Formats: sequence, structure tokens, C-alpha cells
Amino acid sequence: MTEQEAYLRLTALCAQAEHCPQEMRDKMTRWNIDETEQERIIARLTEERYIDEERYARAFAKDKIRYNKWGRRKVQQALWMKRISTDIQQRVLDEIDENEYISALRPLLQQKRKGIKARNDYELNQKLVRFALGRGFGFDIIRRCMDVPDDIDINDAED
Repeated sequence: MTEQEAYLRLTALCAQAEHCPQEMRDKMTRWNIDETEQERIIARLTEERYIDEERYARAFAKDKIRYNKWGRRKVQQALWMKRISTDIQQRVLDEIDENEYISALRPLLQQKRKGIKARNDYELNQKLVRFALGRGFGFDIIRRCMDVPDDIDINDAED
């Protein structure tokens, strides 16, 4: 595949959805395009605003929180895996609306609460906290959504 053919295929992809530079590099590597050509194509895509790390990170974070019910930590980890710079990650995570963030977690916890078997409220709360931590939510926001007492110890429960 030539450099021009790769560029045209990538512009078509970028016109359909947001993509980050790392995704484009991965595709070009699969297409056996050498690194110097890859960098030229990435530079051209960036210059022509087909790809933009910050725009991508914003859309990614918004979608993962709204539709996948991910917390900030999980979103940050995913952005790190996509090699989005830390300053962009931080800026995007700081822009997340607190009310939308809480409204993603509350129904998730209510739904999960229905399916958890526990001997008492303490064990139920521990399981819910673990679940939410696994989704990437911080303990402070979990406590606000659940009204969990400060003395709960998530390492103390039996599964």
C-alpha cells in the first residue's frame, strides 16, 4: 500500500468517527507502512484536523462515562493505553461534569444492589464498593452515592 492510499483510507475512517494517533499508527503498522511514512501521514492528518488528541479524549471520556458507566480512573487508564498525553488526560478528566458523573454511578449501584446476596448491610456495602472501585470510581464519590460510613474496610469482606 502506498503512502497516499493509506492516507486516503485513514481520512475515510476519521470522517466516520473520532480516532487517536495511536490507533492510526496501529493500523498503518498492520498495513506494513514504514515508520517515517507513518509519521508523515500522522502529521498530515493532525494538520488537516482529521485527528486531534484532545477532541478524541473528550469524546472518549464522555462516551465511556455515559454509556459504559466507567469511572475516572478506568477512563484515565484507557487513555493512557491509547498513549494520550497526561496533560490532555488531566484536562479532560477535570472537565467531567460532577452531576453527570454521579448520575452514571447511582443507577449502576442500584441495579447491582438487586443482584447481590449478602448476610448483612455491611457485607452488601463492601460488595457494592468493590464493584464501583472496579468500574474506576473513586471512594469519595462512591460514598456520596451510597451514604457508606467512613469506617468501612473493603479488604475485610468474604466473597
